[in-house]
Amino acid sequence: MTVTKDESAREGADDKGDMTGGAGVPGDDYTPSERRLARERYTRARARRATAIAALSTLVTAAVLYLVVVDAPGWPRTKETFFSAHYAREAFPKVLEGLWLNVRLLLVCGAAVLVLGMLIAVARTLRGPVFFPLRVLAAAYTDFFRGLPLIINLMIVVLGVPALRLQGVTVDPVLLGGTALTLTYSAYVAEVFRAGIESVHPSQRAAARSLGLTNRQALRYVVLPQAVRRQVPPLLNDLVSLQKDTGLVSIGGAVDAVRAADIIVGRSLNYTPYIVAGLVFVALTIPMTRFTDWVTARMDRRRAQGGSL
Repeated sequence: MTVTKDESAREGADDKGDMTGGAGVPGDDYTPSERRLARERYTRARARRATAIAALSTLVTAAVLYLVVVDAPGWPRTKETFFSAHYAREAFPKVLEGLWLNVRLLLVCGAAVLVLGMLIAVARTLRGPVFFPLRVLAAAYTDFFRGLPLIINLMIVVLGVPALRLQGVTVDPVLLGGTALTLTYSAYVAEVFRAGIESVHPSQRAAARSLGLTNRQALRYVVLPQAVRRQVPPLLNDLVSLQKDTGLVSIGGAVDAVRAADIIVGRSLNYTPYIVAGLVFVALTIPMTRFTDWVTARMDRRRAQGGSL
């Protein structure tokens, strides 16, 4: 359906005439023109057609995938090994009980990561030659822990620290695993915060200084609030990743959702508990992911409208 420039102009005139009672005087009763009604009918029909096509395409794709999987030669054995209803019912309550440990780790480690990451980011952005050693240490920290695989970091901390037999140092795998998670994710979050700090235009700091604020006050009241608001979406993404990686503390023997599933698998030689644990983590992650998408879309709309970030 192609509308030319002249037709569009005539349509606008028709609509205007309808709204003004046809004589340039605003009328009480508004009657849309036939052209406008036709356009709205076309738009609704096009939306219904697009919805129907999307639904049909989804159904066809799902049917094809189902047939491919079910018709596979090893499907009966796979179904028995990975999708057993009996072992799913047995594993579900124990996985949920272990999931509470993952949630607690997320809350505690998430708060620690935000605080430590902010401190490291501020240290990397300090000015002046006197802060050079601090900037070097902060840069070395982020480079090291961003390059070190998380699983290796966990093994070093969870297995290596108890081997040292240090007096007064805990050997609890939960605490040690949480420490390793905090060390790794603080490096990532520090870079997110640093990017936010450096995205604030220098004129903001200069304006704050011209009003009589010190460097520390300008950083606290002007730079950091803007930096944090701008970096909310990537920070939420890091927290989603942290939520999933809390399952890695099970390598030290901590009984979380993954370890609870592993215990049942080791006894039954059936892998359905792993599927249950994975689905539980997915169910926990989806709300956080959708919230992140909502925040990102909201900030994009405000940016497009020229609002403050």
